[in-house]
Amino acid sequence: MSQKTYLEDSTLSNLSSIYESLTGSYTDDVDHYARHASMRHILKHCIEATPLGSGQRIKFHGFGNSNYRTREVGEALERAMLIYLVYPTTAVQLPLLSDRKKSPKLQFIDTGLINYFTGLQPQFFKHDDLLAIYKEIIGEHIVRQEIIAADATHNRVPPFWVRESRSSNAEVDMVLQHEGLAIPVKVKAGKTGSLRSLHQFMDKVEHPLAVRLYRGPLEITEAATIQGKKFKLLNLPYFLAGKIGDYISWFAENA
Repeated sequence: MSQKTYLEDSTLSNLSSIYESLTGSYTDDVDHYARHASMRHILKHCIEATPLGSGQRIKFHGFGNSNYRTREVGEALERAMLIYLVYPTTAVQLPLLSDRKKSPKLQFIDTGLINYFTGLQPQFFKHDDLLAIYKEIIGEHIVRQEIIAADATHNRVPPFWVRESRSSNAEVDMVLQHEGLAIPVKVKAGKTGSLRSLHQFMDKVEHPLAVRLYRGPLEITEAATIQGKKFKLLNLPYFLAGKIGDYISWFAENA
């Protein structure tokens, strides 16, 4: 509805009433999922706070500047049908088991609502790079949404990969399964910039395949980690995120 309205008159201000109506409908539905009055308050708080925390790793305790406890928030976020909790994995081979003891990321179901509640709609249409706004979160959010939608039958949410130690931390945005392999996926603004976390992942696997989603052309390039391991990098433009499975298959055959 919001996209149709914008295409008809190209006026952002006319979208406000639509987003407010959607939000009202979502919060009204809370009664269907809450077991008691206290849970209703917590669920409504979590739905309202989620757009501002989407794409970021969160702590359940005190989520959204509240006084709610870990168990209360955790249960509420699990029940909220508009939210995915994306837990990290530390695995570099299948199965990619999620570590539920580590902090998850929030994935909100609607990108338009994120832009609305954070006040980013005007900036969103001024930039030609999705990673140029909102701390690079919108680009990663849209990519993950496209990948989830492409596998709607199974509704799988790809985990992100972390390596956490006292000396250094590393994070790869997503890890996808392909024919028994764990393929790392990094969302980056362009060809420049560090891929240090991706390099650390590649140093731990036996295969030579990695993916970068970015603002640029489709191409396969040669790369090497800091430790000297050579690998192939599939550079995929953002708009092909929904077809990433097909392109990884093509990549594996032609790398």
